[in-house]
Amino acid sequence: MAIDHDRLFKELLQTFFEEFVLLFFPDMHEHIDFNHLSFLSEELFTDVTAGEKYRVDLLVETKFKGKDGLIIVHVENQAYVQSSFPERMFLYFSRLFEKYRTPIIPIAVFSYDAIRDEPSSFTLSFPFGDVLDFRFFHVELRKQNWCQFIRTDNPVAAALLSKMGYTESERVELKKQFLRMLVRLELDEARQRLLMGFFETYVKLSDEEEQQLRSEVEQMETKEKERVLELIISYEQKGKIQGRKEGREEGRKEGAEQEKRHIAKRMLMKGFDAQTIHELTGLPVTEIEEMKQSGFK
Repeated sequence: MAIDHDRLFKELLQTFFEEFVLLFFPDMHEHIDFNHLSFLSEELFTDVTAGEKYRVDLLVETKFKGKDGLIIVHVENQAYVQSSFPERMFLYFSRLFEKYRTPIIPIAVFSYDAIRDEPSSFTLSFPFGDVLDFRFFHVELRKQNWCQFIRTDNPVAAALLSKMGYTESERVELKKQFLRMLVRLELDEARQRLLMGFFETYVKLSDEEEQQLRSEVEQMETKEKERVLELIISYEQKGKIQGRKEGREEGRKEGAEQEKRHIAKRMLMKGFDAQTIHELTGLPVTEIEEMKQSGFK
């Protein structure tokens, strides 16, 4: 199943928007009034030239501290390499400004695995003069050294360790430090589950790595040891329960399919045609025809 990167990032940043700004843009954080914060509905733009539709990831309405008038913060997660992305950010900016007629702060989060030097501007110039120099704030996650963030008590940092610059040999240590951060944050269960789900979407340890993780945690001498082990055990149990639920759901679906086939065979025996049976049961006509040819077996 394909990962819905935009949805995951939107849930994370909607829940921890102030923490996101504080983590990557501390100067911006100093000026924004986070007591005045609301999330706007999604904006859908059509690129007439390319014939494609784009949906803005996250729009936040807020204001500057001590000042009247609203501002809008536009955050765009980019999960794949796209050479025309700076132009798209400019188009978003211009259309948002046209609609809201208020200052727009554009931010791009590059979350793909490739390490590149991403441009953060869109310019239009001629030999005789410049016409446009549009710039946006940006974060390139893969270029971030995850070790520099493990001492911060920031939930966004904890989740985004999974998208930062780590090596395959560091995966176990990465998850151990993530769990230690989770313990220190002391979040409610819903937010803790959001961070865990985000992290494990991108860093899924093998059974062997999970055993190594538990072994290393059991050797820890800090007070966090028991609480980290509790987290591991708790999520292992939840995973098993979820697995059983999914298994039961699959069983119910298989049972329903078997019942459809049973009804189809009875209808074939009574002389119903394949198209009618398809319309009543939803089974493919080809499958019904195969039943008929095999003598309803």
